[in-house]
Amino acid sequence: MSPERKHPATLAGTLLLAAAASLLLGGCMSSRLEESKQAATGIAEGESVVILARSYHKGKAAEEELVDCINRRVQSGAGRLQVAPQQEFVDALFPWLEPRTAPQSIEALPTLLARPGVAERIAARGVRYIVWLDGNTEKSGGGGSMGCAIGPGGGGCLGVTWWEDDASYKAAIWDLQQQADAGSVSADVHGTSVIPALIIPVPLIARTQSAACRDMAGQLRHFITGTDG
Repeated sequence: MSPERKHPATLAGTLLLAAAASLLLGGCMSSRLEESKQAATGIAEGESVVILARSYHKGKAAEEELVDCINRRVQSGAGRLQVAPQQEFVDALFPWLEPRTAPQSIEALPTLLARPGVAERIAARGVRYIVWLDGNTEKSGGGGSMGCAIGPGGGGCLGVTWWEDDASYKAAIWDLQQQADAGSVSADVHGTSVIPALIIPVPLIARTQSAACRDMAGQLRHFITGTDG
């Protein structure tokens, strides 16, 4: 018995659907930015910020690569900020910024600053603001199908698969000089990635975490310095 062959019209229809799906879904993203300001901000020459990941109550924390990305981006462009190295700052204040002992609210900040040597170590590094970063990127859904085969004349894949990612991050900004909650900024990015295959799979990836990093960094610069860029 000879192998079943797909009718040309059926094959063309499948290819058309896969192409249409790639155009509609491929790598598209939407974002929402929010800012809440509780106090006036500003930063003087020689002052810096430190960006720390806040651990979740379920043991999760903002991804290390996102913190690194925001650190790099806030130091570039208009209104760029001087950033104190995260791990060096945590080590200098050991053990008061470890997950189990770090202050969970602005009300605990005076207690932290009153501990022996803490205020002096912060002043020595010129840190004016602590930025506490919460959030993560999660896969929220997906679908589609793809089949691949190898035959005497070669191989290939046909079909389309897709999934959605949600990157949601919030940063609380504490002013150490005023011992006050300066406010917060947040970024929520939703993206749909798709892999259409017309013989060769072509990944069209929505890089939601990279977009969230860019948005958060820009927001933080503007929040603290009032400068866009």
